[in-house]
Amino acid sequence: MLVLGVDPGTNTGYGLVNETDKVLKTVKWGIISPSSRLSFPKRLQSIKEGLEGIISEFGPDVVAIEDIFYSKNVKTALKLGHMRGAAILAAAGQDVDVVEYAPLEVKSAIVGYGRADKTQVKEMVFRLLGLSQEKVGEHAADALAIAITHIHISSFNRMLEKS
Repeated sequence: MLVLGVDPGTNTGYGLVNETDKVLKTVKWGIISPSSRLSFPKRLQSIKEGLEGIISEFGPDVVAIEDIFYSKNVKTALKLGHMRGAAILAAAGQDVDVVEYAPLEVKSAIVGYGRADKTQVKEMVFRLLGLSQEKVGEHAADALAIAITHIHISSFNRMLEKS
């Protein structure tokens, strides 16, 4: 199973994780960072087109994206919602299924504790994938965590179906 994890934001992180025989392998990760000089609609377009290119090149089975979380700043939350929409459209436009996971679900799936901090999540992602911390930025690490979350939850659900 090849999963594209997406951490939407001004700097949209992405991470492709492949699971074969219960072994996780990183395929590619990075950040889509549209210029702040672009208008907001053009930044959304840049995020959408960047993800479309990744989906076209690698053909993931599913796109896993972070669900909306509560924010004290309404304007920030709305912009994040638009960026999530651009990511969802990129997948839907290429007939790739989209699943969404709340931050609490990601933390639980990766660390085993829903209130884990970002440092704990990143450290576990690096351990699970055998990556060096210097090579992966924060947003890409979050995207990899989201991809791993889908793989773990899918594996668990398949196991339940066999029971």
